[in-house]
Amino acid sequence: MRQGFVVWLTGLPGSGKTTIAKLLESKLRSLDLPVEIIDGDEIRQNLSKGLGFSREDRETHLRRCAFVAKLLSRSGVAVIAALISPYQSVRDYARKETTNFIEVFVKCSVDECARRDPKGLYKKASSGQITNLTGPQDTYEEPLHPDLIVDTEKLSVEESVDIIWNKLKALNLIRPPQ
Repeated sequence: MRQGFVVWLTGLPGSGKTTIAKLLESKLRSLDLPVEIIDGDEIRQNLSKGLGFSREDRETHLRRCAFVAKLLSRSGVAVIAALISPYQSVRDYARKETTNFIEVFVKCSVDECARRDPKGLYKKASSGQITNLTGPQDTYEEPLHPDLIVDTEKLSVEESVDIIWNKLKALNLIRPPQ
């Protein structure tokens, strides 16, 4: 059986996690690997419905995401978790619960994320429509010891994905055709 793995993308809203996840997914599928993206919004609508954005609710939501990642990866799936995951303790939990775990800090300043603002969250936060946006209004604990850092203010999406791809190859988790 093929071994699965978890690429856990963590970073501020608008840092590029989803964009990186989609390109990485495409590259992994080109190797005929089973791939699933765990998207925080999608999990919130289904498995975490009713949870808010308190620290306790966020931790519960992320533990559920880690559980899904564990189930998929142990069945040989390449899992890409694109989640803000603002707390070090929950990222540590996900690492402990899964095998072949790669934590990727998708680094980007709050100012640049606010400029990009793909979902309009920073605009809503600045107008007072939301009051708990991770980064400008709520805690984001930068990873202490991520396996990789991709700085999306300096690197293109392709360069960021190449860094992750090379790490997967170095760990023998993927074997691209020669």
